[in-house]
Amino acid sequence: MSLEVRARPPAATLADAVRSSSANGVRIEIVGVEKIYGEGTRQRVHALSPTMVDIAPGEFVSVVGPSGCGKSTLMLMVAGLLKPSAGTIRIGGEFLTGALTDVGIAFQDHLLLEFRTALDNVLLQGVIRRLPLASIRQRAIELFERLGLSDAADRYPHELSGGMRQRVSLARALVLRPPVLLMDEPFGALDALTRVQVRHDLERLWMADRPTVLFITHSVEEAVGLSDRVLVMSPSPGEIVEELVIDLPRPRPVALGEEPELAAYSKRIYEHFARLGVIHE
Repeated sequence: MSLEVRARPPAATLADAVRSSSANGVRIEIVGVEKIYGEGTRQRVHALSPTMVDIAPGEFVSVVGPSGCGKSTLMLMVAGLLKPSAGTIRIGGEFLTGALTDVGIAFQDHLLLEFRTALDNVLLQGVIRRLPLASIRQRAIELFERLGLSDAADRYPHELSGGMRQRVSLARALVLRPPVLLMDEPFGALDALTRVQVRHDLERLWMADRPTVLFITHSVEEAVGLSDRVLVMSPSPGEIVEELVIDLPRPRPVALGEEPELAAYSKRIYEHFARLGVIHE
């Protein structure tokens, strides 16, 4: 497939489309997107097969798959931080041709600045964008209260536990109420109990504003517990082999293992991985 080239829209066009959409989230349309790294037959790495995904405004979609299947590559292309080898991406109806700005991003590494307090790390987005800080500060304080960080606002990252640092990272991603939230293994470095709590916190915060979420994870249970829909990917070159609609009420329980309906969805995903040879008896 050849790369479709389109003229770059004016800087305000994409942002206007995002902000004018109904609800907080916007549609993400991934059409035939493919990624091949390197040049020449010996250096080429086919990371992601042509992929089609349509994410509705305000939908929470998770992608699960083995290491190296192209999950993170897909997210980076949706963020506009990596150029597809083929295909197109539209955010809020506008073709994505550069880095997406109206977005919250969270990675496994919290990426907090050690010389700024927790609160100042969250306010940094407003500082960089030269936005009025009074309302952003109030929003940050509210997020800190909801995330159990009220006593951490004036502390530096090295003074916080791993779970607290990741909560600060989550607050930073959400502070401007972005219409799109992209998350790449954001809980991967947390211990099991902290991971459960932060997952529950994320669901409650997402339900309040309903941004459109693309969530990358290795955890099947985490994907089922958080998502409206789970995309299951094959080994590299990754392709979507199954889409599961998680038709369960919200908020989901904190202890996912106690719910037979959730376990049934997880079992179905594990069965796919067994058929693909990703896991073995």
